[in-house]
Amino acid sequence: MKKIIVTGAFVAGIAVCFICLSLFGFKEEPKAQINNAGFSPAPPPSVPVNMSFAGEAVPLQRWEIREQMDRELLHNYYQPGNIYYMLKLSARHFPQIEAQLKANNIPDDFKYLCVAESNIQNLVSKVGATGFWQFMRGTAPGFNLEVSSTVDERYHVSKSTDAACTYLKKAYDKFGNWTAAAASYNCGMGGYNERSTFQGTTNYYDLVLPDETQRYIFRILAFKHLLGNADSLGFKLPAASVYEPIKTRKLLVSQSIANLSTFAHNNGSNYKILKWLNPWLRGKTLTVKPGKTYEIVFPAE
Repeated sequence: MKKIIVTGAFVAGIAVCFICLSLFGFKEEPKAQINNAGFSPAPPPSVPVNMSFAGEAVPLQRWEIREQMDRELLHNYYQPGNIYYMLKLSARHFPQIEAQLKANNIPDDFKYLCVAESNIQNLVSKVGATGFWQFMRGTAPGFNLEVSSTVDERYHVSKSTDAACTYLKKAYDKFGNWTAAAASYNCGMGGYNERSTFQGTTNYYDLVLPDETQRYIFRILAFKHLLGNADSLGFKLPAASVYEPIKTRKLLVSQSIANLSTFAHNNGSNYKILKWLNPWLRGKTLTVKPGKTYEIVFPAE
């Protein structure tokens, strides 16, 4: 009889606990509110029916070529911040790059190779490729780019653009078309030649190449399409928001400079602006060898 009473009390206690827990411990978590005004991606852009690179047709009628093109369009279209920033930068840098490409008889589309290489910025890659056109330290001198303890002309937009033009003309002479020349900019003339020789064609669209090179031309084409048709694709920028070219004055220097900060102040500027406008100046000093002259720019005003 005693055992039954204890059991009944125990059961009653359990029941009370469950009631308390139901009131305090097992309240339903509030559900996240669905924001109907939240992010909704725009429909992806369609692959154009016809495209060309440097006047050479892209065979978009082939299923694998359309899918490769589609991949790069999707990948870059959904990075709107990057597209907007490059649109702003292109307003500043494209006029100079376009003029130099034209002067070197290089097709205008190669400005988008520069975009694909560096997003029009003086970047340094994981393997050390540097500048707008991503030259390696070891190959830069072969294209008349000085690399020393105080100077690195891979960061010099004008000189590195001319160096890229020199490479591209050599590659065009070797492979006979601009698309192959552009692809070889990624994997090297030797690498492209080795694969094209084995596979019996120099046609980029018919070759099996390293993955990065296999995507390279399509990446360039994606930037050509997205930047060249920005307004119609929804990337609209007020004219006042782009980065205009900076008006500068030039100063020729033929003697070493012991202190670039003092030099900047003596020329009506400061060390920060000197470095921003002349990123090829890599140290706090500038060593000028006999007979050598450098052109340093300062703000015009």
